[in-house]
Amino acid sequence: MRIVQFRLTAAFMALALGFAAPIASAAPTIIRSVQNGAWSTSATWEGGAVPSAGQSVLIRPGHTVVYDVASDVKIRAVHVSGKLSFAPMQHTRLVVGLIKISGGDDVSEDGFECDAHSGAGEGVLEVGTAQQPIDAAHTATIRLSYIEGTDKNSWPAIVCCGGRMDFYGAVMNRTWLKLGVTAKAGDTRVVAEEPLSGWRAGDRVIITATTGTRDAGGTRRLPKRNQKVYTEERIIRGIEGAGVQLDQPLAFEHLGVGEYRGEIANLSRNVIVESADPAGDRGHTMYHHGSSGSISYAEFRHLGKENVLGRYSIHFHKVGDSMRGSSVIGASIWDSANRWVTIHGTNHLIVRDCVGYQSVGHGFFMEDGTEVYNVLDRNLAVQAYHGKKIKDSVLPFDQNEGAGFWWANNLNTFTRNVACENDRYGFRFEATATSEFKPTLLIEQPDGSRAAKDIRTLPFVRFEANEAHCDGLYGVNIGEGVNHVGPDVRHPLVIRDLKIWQVHYGFRPEIPSMLVEHLRLDYAEYGVYHPDYDHHVYRDVYVGHADTEPFNRGLDDDSKQYGPLVVEGLRFEGVSSPRSMWIQISDDNPTGTATSYFSDVKVIGKGGRSIVNRGEGPRPEPTTEHGVSVYFSDYYGPGRHAMIVSTRSPEYRSDPSRFHAEAPLTGDESRVAEVHDVAVPKLLDPVDDLPPTTVVTSVVHKDGKLLVRGTSADNGAIARVLVNSKEAKMAAGGFGEWEIDLDGATKEIEAHAVDAAGNVERTRKGVDVAQVSSVNN
Repeated sequence: MRIVQFRLTAAFMALALGFAAPIASAAPTIIRSVQNGAWSTSATWEGGAVPSAGQSVLIRPGHTVVYDVASDVKIRAVHVSGKLSFAPMQHTRLVVGLIKISGGDDVSEDGFECDAHSGAGEGVLEVGTAQQPIDAAHTATIRLSYIEGTDKNSWPAIVCCGGRMDFYGAVMNRTWLKLGVTAKAGDTRVVAEEPLSGWRAGDRVIITATTGTRDAGGTRRLPKRNQKVYTEERIIRGIEGAGVQLDQPLAFEHLGVGEYRGEIANLSRNVIVESADPAGDRGHTMYHHGSSGSISYAEFRHLGKENVLGRYSIHFHKVGDSMRGSSVIGASIWDSANRWVTIHGTNHLIVRDCVGYQSVGHGFFMEDGTEVYNVLDRNLAVQAYHGKKIKDSVLPFDQNEGAGFWWANNLNTFTRNVACENDRYGFRFEATATSEFKPTLLIEQPDGSRAAKDIRTLPFVRFEANEAHCDGLYGVNIGEGVNHVGPDVRHPLVIRDLKIWQVHYGFRPEIPSMLVEHLRLDYAEYGVYHPDYDHHVYRDVYVGHADTEPFNRGLDDDSKQYGPLVVEGLRFEGVSSPRSMWIQISDDNPTGTATSYFSDVKVIGKGGRSIVNRGEGPRPEPTTEHGVSVYFSDYYGPGRHAMIVSTRSPEYRSDPSRFHAEAPLTGDESRVAEVHDVAVPKLLDPVDDLPPTTVVTSVVHKDGKLLVRGTSADNGAIARVLVNSKEAKMAAGGFGEWEIDLDGATKEIEAHAVDAAGNVERTRKGVDVAQVSSVNN
């Protein structure tokens, strides 16, 4: 009786003092599985009742529950310590506040960082498997719905704490392709470059921009949009071969012929993770260290918590190499309030054939600078928006300005990716030393150990066949902020087959020791912009329709060149303004080693520009002992070279009579002299001493065999991939995909690669077939 009286008195006193007494919320009811069975079967559950609204569920270790309903009943939480498997041959829908995959009898509702999770590897969430994806005629949907009273920074969510989480939808031959025919404004049909399979009427598609404003500022995000958007969203009415019938006419032209073409991308999948209230409290997904599982042809829409650190649409959180073998393939991630795919402290992840569309902040994002040996291949990034700098971001220099692809460690593979209409950058590598951040981090080595390395000095594994078009400020920005620190000349940053068009600033190569081969820059206000020419080599470069500065001086307005530059094969074409010059001379030579060598330079068509001259804008008075001379090899004939200098350079001022004006080679502030016996130096001496890395991504039973697929990555050519001592078949295209059939009784799989230089992979992960034969590892 006293206790009751005390509580009443406490409540009365609280009201008298002007504040409400705290009322403890009742603990959620926990419904536990008692055996294997269907979700809809009462015998599956303790107490003989199917889980109902507001209840929490525990699937106990050793139990498999098949989710077999399409329900709008909101479940508070599902704790998966056994296995929750979605029925693959019927429509299913689960509305839930939290799914947590862990071990034991844990029913806690916090622990989103999974610091103390136990029973690693026990819990399993299967929304389709590699062996049996969700049937193409059906959908499986997880709708994440906020539960009142829970932490809004973390709920709703799907969190994998050391268990396994798989999403497998119906396979498509391609999730996005280039257009095969130009689509005109008013057309209701577009044609892809090849026939489509797995696409169907009712799917949501985007047709990307091929027109750009080339404006340096602004955003494409509603409702703050102040940039015109040319990417168009439509619904498919019908498919015939490569032809796609749309529900509405197009408002703009989309190029589909020639070298510069737009894309058509499918956003729809039959496995869906979504937020119940996109305008309210959105959901997110996380994999933690020690987890396993993969994502294949699934759709993640309306996810991500804006401005909240670590709450992203798809998030691999500090898993190191504990998830080697995991992949995100064929996924669609759209309308994200916080990134598409975040790779944080994670190595050896494969992200391929994904479509990212509309994200606040960077889209495909590597978070802390330790991430290595990941493969981002053939992904499409459209409209990553300028967001706010996220509080407590790991890297203090990351302003979250909206890059399609953003990273701080180059030791990864980027191949066949396309960025379009992103607010700030198509691609951006940034690693800036500050008082808050020292760029020397512990990095995984080829033998699996970890060592302290300055991340600014690491080369790409591979950066090849990427493209940026119609982006905001920059197409490709490599190294802004590294402050003259880069790889050495034996391990240069190698960029091949890069295409950039319809942007403001085209290509910013601000890192020493760089080899660029087969660069195409067209319709950019600035071509090669703000470069740090220090042991840079360019081969086969085309710059077209760059009205302002086609080939910039060293560090632009600073006009400083720190080292030598060699350019072999340079074409200029199409300029509307006769002012300025094609190639700018740098004024200052701080190291005394800066010299530029050009060969095979051609200007296609008519143009009133001089070929070589001092830069525009600020023209700092030279302060160094030597200027930066520009040599054109064999300009006057074999062995007869042109030496071009600035009229402000010490070389010119010491002997002006040696030089003369010669239009169009020179301009108003440049002069030329014929010279002989000038040898073009060998600036780079690349060595391939990096072993390849291999990931087994899929093991499936097929016709009494095991069909094993994987990816090998290397900075050179892969010579062989050996799987259980048998040679795998490499896929066409040369980007490391392979497959092999093994005997169906195989218990263990070990795969490794050998590259053309003879480097043998040193880190190998054995695969237990019993654990992965129906799922990705």
